[in-house]
Amino acid sequence: MLIRRLILIAASLLGLWMVWVIVLPTSNNLSPSAPLTSGSWRVADNIVSALQPFQLEARILAREDYYFDRGAKLSPTDLALGWGPMADPEVLRHISISQRNRWYFWRAEQLPIERQQIELHSANMHFIPANPQVASTLAQIKEGQQIRLSGQLVSVDGDDGYRWVSSLSREDTGDGACELIWVEELVLLP
Repeated sequence: MLIRRLILIAASLLGLWMVWVIVLPTSNNLSPSAPLTSGSWRVADNIVSALQPFQLEARILAREDYYFDRGAKLSPTDLALGWGPMADPEVLRHISISQRNRWYFWRAEQLPIERQQIELHSANMHFIPANPQVASTLAQIKEGQQIRLSGQLVSVDGDDGYRWVSSLSREDTGDGACELIWVEELVLLP
């Protein structure tokens, strides 16, 4: 009898967690309200400001979904992306790629291309879906696929003092080098 109760409690908690993690974020309407100023708009408890237009065709090197950090409600998914030589499967088979804590890591026993080429042609990018269609596409894409995206590099200022700002350079590395993108169009390429 005690085991049945424990199993029922565990199943109930798992069900609640799944509703909170899976259902609520996808039903959360992040569509912006009316623009506050030219290039800025309110999304939930944040002001999102466009910094510059952005577009890219790239291969998905890795994907990490977030549920619990401060940025997860706006940006539920990070994609490590590669373009140019970092989209070449022959190059990628020599490089181990991982993500954690909003960072992208790569490792290679022997570099298949110059280190600078790896750094200039790959990045971890934080995706903020601008509409339900982008959110739906983002939820479906997988490592190895090719995508085309367009939108805006943005900064986010939360009502609680939180600040998150996109890099505006592809030549930077380390802390602050990731792109924070308001993704207006996301297309899976054949």
